[in-house]
This record gives sequence, C-alpha cells and structure tokens, in this order.
Amino acid sequence: MSSLNTNNKLGLTRNIGIMAHIDAGKTTVTERILFYTGKNYKIGEVHEGGATMDWMVQEQERGITITSAATTVFWDLFNKRHKINIIDTPGHVDFTVEVERSLRVLDGAVALFCAVGGVEPQSETVWRQANKYKVPRISFVNKMDRSGADFFGVIDQIKEKLGANPVPIQIPIGAEIGFRGVVDLVKNKAFVWDEEDNGVIIREIPVPEDLKEDAKKYRMKLIEGVAEESDDLLEKFMDDPNSITEEEMIDVIRTSTLNMSITPVMCGSAFKNKGVQMLLNAIIEFLPSPLDIEDVEGINPKTEETEYRSADPNDKFSALAFKIATDPFVGRLCFFRVYSGTLKAGSYILNVSTGKKERISRIMQMHANKQEPLDQIEAGDIGAAVGFKTIRTGDTLTELKAPIILESITFPEPVISIAIEPKTQKDIDKMSLALAKLAEEDPTFKVRTDENSGQTIISGMGELHLDILVDRLKREFNIECNIGQPQVSYKETITSTIEHKEVYKKQTGGRGKFANIQFEIGPRLAEGEGLEFVDEIKGGSIPKEFIPSVKKGFELAMQNGVLAGFPVVSMRVRLFDGSFHPVDSDQLSFELAAKVGFRDAAKKAKAKLLEPVMKVEIVTPDDYLGDVTGDLNRRRAILESVTAKVGVQVIKAAVPLSEMFGYVTTLRTITSGRGTSSMEFKSYEIAPKGISEEVIKEIKGIIS
Repeated sequence: MSSLNTNNKLGLTRNIGIMAHIDAGKTTVTERILFYTGKNYKIGEVHEGGATMDWMVQEQERGITITSAATTVFWDLFNKRHKINIIDTPGHVDFTVEVERSLRVLDGAVALFCAVGGVEPQSETVWRQANKYKVPRISFVNKMDRSGADFFGVIDQIKEKLGANPVPIQIPIGAEIGFRGVVDLVKNKAFVWDEEDNGVIIREIPVPEDLKEDAKKYRMKLIEGVAEESDDLLEKFMDDPNSITEEEMIDVIRTSTLNMSITPVMCGSAFKNKGVQMLLNAIIEFLPSPLDIEDVEGINPKTEETEYRSADPNDKFSALAFKIATDPFVGRLCFFRVYSGTLKAGSYILNVSTGKKERISRIMQMHANKQEPLDQIEAGDIGAAVGFKTIRTGDTLTELKAPIILESITFPEPVISIAIEPKTQKDIDKMSLALAKLAEEDPTFKVRTDENSGQTIISGMGELHLDILVDRLKREFNIECNIGQPQVSYKETITSTIEHKEVYKKQTGGRGKFANIQFEIGPRLAEGEGLEFVDEIKGGSIPKEFIPSVKKGFELAMQNGVLAGFPVVSMRVRLFDGSFHPVDSDQLSFELAAKVGFRDAAKKAKAKLLEPVMKVEIVTPDDYLGDVTGDLNRRRAILESVTAKVGVQVIKAAVPLSEMFGYVTTLRTITSGRGTSSMEFKSYEIAPKGISEEVIKEIKGIIS
C-alpha cells in the first residue's frame, strides 16, 4: 500500500476533492490546474466571472461555488500519464451537503488554507467531515502573495485548531509582495516561477542565503518525522541523515499520509500562478489511488450478509450515486463513483435502493458543465450517467444479478422554512415541477404543502441556501416568486384519557344519516406515532363493516388538531359501544361521527401544542464559551454536555427550533466568526404555556 503503484491503470488514477473555507481560493486553484494540465487554453478568473468550474450564473455573480463541479485532467509524472478526477466543492456552510456527498466518494483531498485567514470556521467543518470519512489529505497554504501572509502561523493553527500533524514539505521564499518561490525540503532545492509566462516555467535556483538555516532546520524535522514512520529509515537517519534518498522520503511520506498520521503542507499563490504544478506532483506522489483504498463494504439485500467489492474492473459492478443534476443540454445527470466492475453505455443496471431496473443510455466524463461521451467506465473512476428514470442521491447501483447495498450518504435535516408562491397564477404548475426538480438535485431541500393554509413551504439549510434556490427558479425556470417569513412546523397531542359518546343524526327528508359511537380517547400506550385503534365492540352493537369507517374518521380528524389546526402526532382510541339504524346508518355516517366526536373529545382530553426541538452541536474556541452558553440559555436551551477538545469546546444542547432562526449569524458575531454549529431534528416536546398561547393566538389571527 505504501509504495507508489504506477504499473496498473488504477494505480495511475486519483479521485480528489478540493475543500476549504469560503474565499480560500479553491476555484482559482482548480482553474490553474485546468490551465497547466492543458484543459483550458486561457485562465478563467473568479473575480471576473470567468471561472470554468463556477458555471452557474449565481456562482459567477457572487464569486462563490454553489454546486460541486466534477472534472477530469491528466498530468505526466515519472514518465507516466496520470488521471485526476477533481471535484471542486463549496466552502459556504449552507452548501455543506455538497462537501459531504463529495467526500463520501473521494479517495483523497487537498485542504486549502488562506495564508492570511488561516484555519477558518468552515475549514474546521470540512476537516471534521474528512475525518469522518477517513479521507487522507495534503494541505496547501494559498495566497502567499497577500499582505499579512504567514505560512508558519497557518501550520501552528492546523496543529492547534484541527488537532492534526502538519509536516511542511516546502518553505516559502519571501512572503506578501516578495513571495517568489519555494524551497522543496524533499529535494533540498529551491525553485522560483517566471510571472511573464503565467508561471509555466519553473527555474531551479540556489537556496537563498537567508533561508539556508531555516531550510536545514525544517528538512531535518521532515527527515526526523519521516524516519519515525519507518524502522529502516530510522537506522539510516541515526547513521547519516543525508543518506536517506528522495525516493525513500516520498515513499514514507506517502505511507504516513495514507494512514493519516501526517498531513504534508505546501504553499503557493494560485492567483499569481505559483505552486500549482508542484501541488499536482504531490497529489500523484502522496494521495491514494483506488488501489490504496480498502475494499468497499456493503450488505447483500437477499442474505443480509456483509460483502466486499474490490477496485477491480473484472469484479461485479457496484457504484454509488452521489449527485443528481439537471443539465440544460442533456437533461438529468447522475454523478456516480464506480467501486468495482465495469459499466458499458446502453446496459441495464439495478438500483438496489429502489429495487428497480435502470438503463444507462450514455456515460459521460465531466469537465465542469461540459461532457465527453464514454463507451464504458471502470472501477475507481467517477462519471455521469444519462437516460435513467429514478436514481436519487445516495442510491447504490449494481449488476442486475449481484445486488449489494453500499453505505448511503446521511444528510442533515433542513433548519429553515419559508412560504413561496408564484407572482402570477399561470406559473403555479410550472413552479411545482421546478421545485420537484430542485429537490431531486438537493437532498437538504424539501418541499411540502401546508394543509392549513394551502401554501407551498420550502425548507433548506439556511437563508442563503433558499435565496439561491429562489434565484434559480427565476433564472432557470423563468418563475418570479413572492416569499414569506421563516416558520416552524408545530404539532399537537392529547395528554389525558376520557370517555365520550357521539351521536351523529341528520334528517333531510328521504334517507337520513345516523351513527352512535362510544369511545375512550387518550395518549398512545404503544410506542410510535399515528393512531392506535382498539376495536372492543361486542354483540354487533356496531356492524363489522362500519368499524373501518370509524377508524378512518379518526385518522382524517388527526390531520387538523383542535388547538390551532396542526397535525396530531399520536393518540389511542378504544371503541367499546354504540348503535346503528337499519336504514339511515352507512359508512359515511360512522366516519363523520368519528370526526365530530374527535373535535369534542380532544378539547376535554387536554390537548397540548408540541414544538420541534433540535439537537444542536456547537464548536467554539475556549474564549467564547461563556457568551455562547449564555446566549443558548436565552433561547430556552437544555445543555446536555460541554466537552473540551484541542483549543475548542464542544457544546451539545437541545433547543426549540423557533428560537434558532438566525442563529448561525448570531454565533458568528459572538465568536468573531470562529464558532460553527450543526443542527438536526431531535424530537417533538410539549411547548411551554406562554409559547403555546402565543402560537395559537397568531394562527387564529391569520385564519380570522
């Protein structure tokens, strides 16, 4: 696993992501990679709206990356042509889903840090995500030309804030406006870039006099660190540190990177065309190929047994869909990572997650939003499929006769909802179709209809997330929309058990309506949600054919609670007596009796309002702990634990969702932009009396 395998086609492949905080220069680095590998003949700039990878209009306008764009490039090293599949991911917290689903299918990553900003909040979030998926990474300190650039300061932050083991394999020559090159500690040589030719030509120069001591010190540290990972090298180091060869160092740095015991650190300025070619070399030298990754584990749905698939084109085909996108030219695209086997264009596969057969009519290699058709795709590669019917993010795709379910991708629940309506009536159907397409692309975006108001409610990860989606409705689907205020989805429950008799009678000349039911209503005894219905009718007081109608009436009634019309989350009904009329009784009579009976009985059974409570995890530097916990207490939070980690405190709390609107902004303000939070649904809990009265009053005000 340690040595660089360049004999096998898979050994020449790298699947990498570029991850970082917003504005660290991810897209600029990718643009330079495209230029130096010959994909682009001219360099696209983010600030000019010309970046190839930021192809969405919103991305070009805002200078941020929203969707993760995939591209494939080739780079020659060791006299071999290497294939690099790159996914350029967003840095904004609202688009964390794009990072999450990319890391799930990548083998390695480049962590980018701004030489001035250092380790910023989203850097910490994506670093933790990479740890979660055990993704080896190398670090690149970008923007060394900026005023205030501090390479060694960033290395200290990587150590302190991320708890990592950063090992510089380069040190910068100069900084800020004087940054012109690097000393390569592995080669023990200095290199500078010529600015006139976009940094294409790299010149070797003698190590500058003022850097000789530093270069010697950091090279010795590198050799020492490398020697610790290998008994053979440790022996050589003790005898003569200079006897360790460049190849031996590369080999051990690679092994240490793959087992995540070190993170090699490099530096440069992508904007000034410095350092990117060496980053490409390092991607090949130190990041894993599909052969270095353990066999993928999954469950056979037929036997429920664990099975493994290896990165071998001759193994049974298995792949994971990690993104669905709509392309204006080819329609719906499914981005997928092939873990084993080979897929030919036009062949049939099984979507194990849905149990349905799919035909993949075409396979594409992606270059930002352009496509190159492929006849087939093999294990270890990333591509896009066209022509499928129903594939969703996280679905496992396999051979028809060899199903396996790979670990899917888990996504956080949306945390903010707004009402949306088209400005013109004629766009109602058009908007529904457009929202369905957007929801299919983005698992953190949900659409539903509010049964009380009839409004369409959209939910997402933050205000920017929803803002972008509304903007996409306007630009891509030509739908102008009005949006409402953020809102919370409440529910209702009943807390005490009472008996009730309901007689439903209607006479309208001719055949009338009659139903008499006696029932007990109260909280569920069994675990779970919905209606627990117990039929205790004896002696035929209510004929058997009418019992299901009674049950149906209660189920329908639960959709609108008695307090403010919110759904009733659970209840138990025990039907124990009643009577019927041989002519006037029918199924509808008993259904209506149950509906009316519920309205009267639920009021007496102490109905309560339930509010959604979120499980919140906050990571904050030690200095701000008091301010953060004080703010949480004001939000009716129940603190569950506070744990100290390297330089930070991790707070876990349960907080009502209604108190969390705008929290990300508040947290950033309290912690000077250094705190991060994640939030997911925990449970519904009874709302305090004051809150309950306020919500009911507000709802009744809207209805009236």
